Amino acid sequence: MADTGDNVHLTVEFSGGLEMLFSNRRKHSVSLPKISPKGTPVTIDFLVKYLCDHLMKDSRKDLFIMEDNVRPGILVLINDSDWELEGEADYEIQPNDNIMFVSTLHGG
Repeated sequence: MADTGDNVHLTVEFSGGLEMLFSNRRKHSVSLPKISPKGTPVTIDFLVKYLCDHLMKDSRKDLFIMEDNVRPGILVLINDSDWELEGEADYEIQPNDNIMFVSTLHGG
């Protein structure tokens, strides 16, 4: 998807069981405003809130977020790179980014 106008387009993927929280769909095309309501570029933090408010159909948000952050045990990849190398929640979303959330937690 190309970047157009006031929006930034990206792909969001879920695996490791997280897809069950998002209508059992692994891959989603998402369009976000380039600028958040705070007047700053949109970040992963904004994306996580957006996903919970607009894409998550399951009521168990606590399986994805804890205290307004991505839950421990969920690996976040930004264009195949660990988000810890990219600034974590403060990473500014770029056109055509691929953001992947992978649950590393398994029942026993």
